[in-house]
Amino acid sequence: QVQLVESGGGLAQPGGSLRLSCAASGFHFGNYAMSWARQAPGKEREFVAAITWSGSVTYYADAVKGRFTISRDNAKNTLYLQLNSLKPEDTALYYCARSKGEVGPPPLGWKFDLWGQGTQVTVSS
Repeated sequence: QVQLVESGGGLAQPGGSLRLSCAASGFHFGNYAMSWARQAPGKEREFVAAITWSGSVTYYADAVKGRFTISRDNAKNTLYLQLNSLKPEDTALYYCARSKGEVGPPPLGWKFDLWGQGTQVTVSS
């Protein structure tokens, strides 16, 4: 079964931190570039961060740059997103996604072919 399963979401206070995980199975995780995206109610899906297959290059949306960190452990088949200095506007359902090809910078230059079910992040005092 080819799948991605996110975990680690929950309730955090403004200024707090969370670490999200995405467990991959059913394919060679180390061969694929990966990404995180989020979607809040009533809003469009938003690119958050991306990472190449080796982890050598990372990309971030301006809204999260300097606060979030994407990383991966290919030996554990796991993708991570560290969320620091959280703001209420970070509240959303966070998804991880697999890319089947990259022809330019993400998100427009990447082709995502597999998504997880999402994990909810809520930032509220």
